[in-house]
Amino acid sequence: METNIATTPFGRRPMTLGMISSQVTARAVPKDATVHKWHVFQDIKDARIALGATDRALAILDALLSFHPDTALYGDSELVVWPSNEQLIRRANGMPPTTLRRHLAVLVECGLIIRRDSPNGKRFARKGQGGEIEQAYGFDISPIVARAEEFKDLAEAVRSEKKALRLVKERLTICRRDIVKMIDTGIEEGVPANWGRVQQAYQAIVGQIPRTAPRQTLEAIAEELEGLWAEVREALESFVKTHKVDANESQNGRHIQNSKPDSKFESESRLGNENEAGGDVADTDNVRSLPKRELPLGIVLDACPNMLWLVKGGGGIRNWREFLAAAEVARPSMGVSPSAWEEARTAMGEQQAAITIAAIYHRQDQINSAGGYLRSLTDRAKVGKFSVWPMVMALLRAKLDASKTTGAEAAAVDLEAAGKVVRTESRLEISDALRRSLEKPGRGS
Repeated sequence: METNIATTPFGRRPMTLGMISSQVTARAVPKDATVHKWHVFQDIKDARIALGATDRALAILDALLSFHPDTALYGDSELVVWPSNEQLIRRANGMPPTTLRRHLAVLVECGLIIRRDSPNGKRFARKGQGGEIEQAYGFDISPIVARAEEFKDLAEAVRSEKKALRLVKERLTICRRDIVKMIDTGIEEGVPANWGRVQQAYQAIVGQIPRTAPRQTLEAIAEELEGLWAEVREALESFVKTHKVDANESQNGRHIQNSKPDSKFESESRLGNENEAGGDVADTDNVRSLPKRELPLGIVLDACPNMLWLVKGGGGIRNWREFLAAAEVARPSMGVSPSAWEEARTAMGEQQAAITIAAIYHRQDQINSAGGYLRSLTDRAKVGKFSVWPMVMALLRAKLDASKTTGAEAAAVDLEAAGKVVRTESRLEISDALRRSLEKPGRGS
């Protein structure tokens, strides 16, 4: 006789209170009860940890349920299946006999099945003269019907807990992202606050997050982070409210070529003074009247000659690719963050953003916050109120005015050279109207 749990005589198997409880529950199943066995099995899978079942035990339960021919299980029907160990092993995708016996015992202990042993421990069914089953010995799956509501409630509780855990993790992720962005904004925009202390407080809270933790622990950490979030948010909002008047003025005031800033906030929307560069924001706003063609590289380099300092070996800038490389060097040297640069490239286009960087680099001594100023121009570009044409033309006009003031002709010669570069590389010439606009006296003349 095979000596395993499946065939050992009943008297040799230990009887536990859990088994007795399962049998009592199975006998109490209402006769009119009906369940969908695979729906109940899904609830059991979701509540597996709460029930104390293992993954392999559920694989065996799946196989046992498949041996019952009906999908719907009724409380008044015979719910005993009697597969052999070999059949179970094949249908459970294969496992050693010792593993099978161990996990069958788990199913019994969890009250998911009940053993119905024959006198000799074999599994079989005895049929009557008409072929109907009179007595079956094997595994009774009636707890699937009797405990269906219990399994459903357990599964719903587990699903609710998983959802709550997922939500608190989302809260943590969003809060962490927002705090980092706000700290970056506060530092970049020059908001008065002890940002070093804020960063330390943030790191201290985040350092408490374990790899795996119960929802209650994460809830407590999320509340701490949200408190810090509220502090940082309040500091930024207070700064915005305090400088609201300046912000409104900056939107209606001079642009890159306008008056030298008197405050930190103003510096983010102004570069030079009116006499130095000429023009105003209205020129920039009237984007529709600007030339549709792209600015020639020669003109841009003539307006922003400082970009040539960034070329390795002093070889000059021969094409737009080299110009973009120089802009990539200028950006970090001015303290422009990668996020501000990426946002500008998205809103303006890579070439236009590089020209904007070149103009800011040319007048960086007159700007308190290059990053903040770039963000301001990016916001205007998003609504179609910014173009690099007036900005570059203003720089060229300022250069031309300066040459007239000193009596030198170098600037005019350089401008003529820029036109030659344009004709050589881009096959574009400076129009007479454009040349006249550059040579006309500025407002301060």
